[in-house]
Amino acid sequence: MATTVTSTNVGAKKEIDRGGGPRFPGPNGNGSRKRNGSGDPLFEQRSSAARYRIGTWVAVASIAMLFTALTSAYIVRAASAQDWRPLAMPRVLWLSTALILFSSITLETARKSLKQLFEAAYVRWLSLTAILGVGFLMSQLFAWRQLARQGVYLASNPHSSFFYLLTATHGLHLLGGLLAIVYLLFRKRRPRADELAEARRLAHADAVAIYWHFMDGLWIYLFLLLFLWRSQ
Repeated sequence: MATTVTSTNVGAKKEIDRGGGPRFPGPNGNGSRKRNGSGDPLFEQRSSAARYRIGTWVAVASIAMLFTALTSAYIVRAASAQDWRPLAMPRVLWLSTALILFSSITLETARKSLKQLFEAAYVRWLSLTAILGVGFLMSQLFAWRQLARQGVYLASNPHSSFFYLLTATHGLHLLGGLLAIVYLLFRKRRPRADELAEARRLAHADAVAIYWHFMDGLWIYLFLLLFLWRSQ
């Protein structure tokens, strides 16, 4: 018995000297190391979701800083410009606003369907969100065409310059969100997906939802800024 204990202790010491840690039974009964939670499916799910959310919030903060700078320039220019002429708002922008608001609702419904493992509903609502996003971008282009027919171009006056700049910048960022939604559509559930893969899929959907809702709120802000602030 003394020999057995001594051999076991020596073996454990060698294992520690090689940099190994204590082994725990894995899913198949084999030994597997855990260090600071690594290897734990629940830990991996939470850390993966946290990484995606943090990355998305960093992107959102960067975009918010960009539009804050543009807003400051807009307000200063509007206060000092003698040639500032308010634009006649194209009515199609009301349609744009309705489309992007409804798209946030459909995306949130899709995300909840994914959490409840309703795959068909998830794909259906996510597809509808993509269609609404395309409709928003098309309505923005139509608004540009309406202004062009009225003789209002980028260099017509400071207000028109900011209108094209702000809506184009927002549209480009929204296009990025639309591409992310298309990515989610192609990333369909695999027949034998494990828990970690499903957790990552849900984390992707959460990150895209955060970004898309921000784009929604940003458009409402720009709409109010461009057509209600100093509208007289």
